Amino acid sequence: MSFLVTLISFNANAQVKKGDLVDGISAVVGDEIVLESDILEQQNYAIQQGAAQTNKCEFMEQILSNKLLIYKAKKDTLIQDRTAAIRAQAGDKYNQILSQFPSERAMLDSYKFRSSYEMKNVIEKMDVDNYYGQAKYALITDKVNITPNEVTDFYNAFKYQLPQVKDEVVLSKIVMFPKLTDAHKQEIIDKLKKIKQDILNGETFENKARIYSDDPGSAANGGLYTNIGRGKMVKIFEATALNLQEGEISDPVESEFGFHIIQLVKKSGKLYDARHILLKAEPNAEEIATAKAEMEQIRKDILEGKTTFKDAAYKHSDDKNTKFNAGVIPAEDGSDRQEKINLPATVAYQIAGVNKGDLTEVFMDELNQKKAVVLMKVNDIIPEHSLDIATDFERIKSFALNKKKNEVLEKWVKENLADTFISLDNRYKDCQFKTDWNKAAIVK
Repeated sequence: MSFLVTLISFNANAQVKKGDLVDGISAVVGDEIVLESDILEQQNYAIQQGAAQTNKCEFMEQILSNKLLIYKAKKDTLIQDRTAAIRAQAGDKYNQILSQFPSERAMLDSYKFRSSYEMKNVIEKMDVDNYYGQAKYALITDKVNITPNEVTDFYNAFKYQLPQVKDEVVLSKIVMFPKLTDAHKQEIIDKLKKIKQDILNGETFENKARIYSDDPGSAANGGLYTNIGRGKMVKIFEATALNLQEGEISDPVESEFGFHIIQLVKKSGKLYDARHILLKAEPNAEEIATAKAEMEQIRKDILEGKTTFKDAAYKHSDDKNTKFNAGVIPAEDGSDRQEKINLPATVAYQIAGVNKGDLTEVFMDELNQKKAVVLMKVNDIIPEHSLDIATDFERIKSFALNKKKNEVLEKWVKENLADTFISLDNRYKDCQFKTDWNKAAIVK
């Protein structure tokens, strides 16, 4: 049994009472429902990912376990109730998705929703369920650890079932955002001052934000962010907003995203609503050329031994996530190895044919939606191979620890079935579950 954050169906709005089973509902766990579409989505996703086993009963059991986690988590006083805060953020997430479409209708049609209200409800439910499921799983498995001997035993027992590792690389980078000249900055500031004056003269902030703002997360919503918690926005945004009176508009301020004017809409306790108009600090051709020339000199200094890549990254890189780690790019699993097949196209192109220990040419890329000049070093190249305890211990340890956690979860599920209302649709009565859900359930 593996822990799974359920992919909630986009039509999962139904409310049921204990004992009810209606068309489309395959199970009820406590007061949490499982739709047939939930199971089909999981099964289809697994097929798309090339899974060898796609037994419908297995997906049903994974989802049942997750629903039990969610049901128990909502009753657990050790888990903070963040439902209201998560729901308050649904509007922001909705607007972020909307910014990727030409119109709201196009977005709703693409996701097969009838209304914005329906889509926001589903976003809320997905995020609330994910939060509670993950929080309860973390509590249950918090004290689970694993010894080196257990990792070795796991490897010896399952080494022929472990996945093949594809070609990997270890990369370092130096990132430089082209700096705007003072004259260019002043042009942006003057434009924002003109927009502010137009608003003071009677035009609406909302309309100006929709026309001019470069923030994809709020422009379509008139620049509005609601229920903003302290620490959620960058410091300059929060400090500026909270120093305003309700309805007041700030002068232009600069953040890492560009230049803003901000309006405080409402402040209530620790939360506040604010609108802003963002103009990104997009470098022009001259500013990009200056940054490229500076990076070319850094590359030359490294090749001539005047500095090391590590020291150059610490001194010059604008990427806070890598500059203090010799520029090394972390992988999603926390290691420094990245599969070549998953590299962004720009990076894959630049490192093609580059040998271990060599530098790439200086090239243009994007980081945090900002144009950047980049230099990379190929620290290591690891050919495709089977996992080996001598060279892949940490990766094998992760597999072993997950297996142990899932065994703890399986035990917890069995212990918590007795006092939980379970109802399964008759079509799943013949499933051979690892945990005896059928015995614990009312089957209809």
